[in-house]
Amino acid sequence: MEKFIYKKRADITALSASINEFSYKKHAHEEYAIGVTIRGIQRYNLDGSLQLSYQNGVMLFNPEQAHDGMAHDESGLDYVMLYIKPQLLLEALEKKDMIRFPSPIVYDDRLKQSILNLAHGILADKDDAICSELFLSLTARLIQTDLSTEMKRDNTLIKKAKDILHAHLATGLKLDDISKELGLSKYQFIRLFKAHTGISPYQYYLNVKIEHAKQMIEKSGDIYSAVADCGFVDLTHLNKHFKNVYGTTAFEYSSYLN
Repeated sequence: MEKFIYKKRADITALSASINEFSYKKHAHEEYAIGVTIRGIQRYNLDGSLQLSYQNGVMLFNPEQAHDGMAHDESGLDYVMLYIKPQLLLEALEKKDMIRFPSPIVYDDRLKQSILNLAHGILADKDDAICSELFLSLTARLIQTDLSTEMKRDNTLIKKAKDILHAHLATGLKLDDISKELGLSKYQFIRLFKAHTGISPYQYYLNVKIEHAKQMIEKSGDIYSAVADCGFVDLTHLNKHFKNVYGTTAFEYSSYLN
């Protein structure tokens, strides 16, 4: 049986999930995503390589790192995940430069327990003060792991393309206009963008719209404003794409936060 429960505390979102047949479409998050496989095997493609997270595996995703996800076999999968904004993690780690996790999966009992403690605290609606303390305990464990500050820098053209995509969420994706502004043909742009990010411009644009809608729902709870402001045809359209990325519809997600 598929189950997705989201809660937010201390500006950190926690997910408790159980999946069998459901599979995430290829997508990326603006946040760091840190999780633990509790039961089963989580299978996903990351940066062009297949990853398998077994029981007690700690999964570490960098921002905008494209991936999919599913249970490896018919026995299904249980896991928890934390979504942490880059500025929040860097502040807690006392880092100025962006860091990235060099290993996608590690097996570290203390780090695993710190993640579980924070996830369970958020999911149990503990006070923000308690969740903040648990978050600091988690970052203390992260400091002891091998964190790289060598962040792959955005190609200037790709950064400019991303800025354009972010600025035109409600007006639609116009590949010809973006390509012309970058001085590339449409197909040169698509190939360059996919080689750099791992996903197509359309997939990235859709991810940005979904992420922006999620942020709007978290702030105001107004689903229909998120539909309009992010350029979705209607709520059904948003729900469909939201579920591909988060395992639950936008409508269901808003109910978790209330």
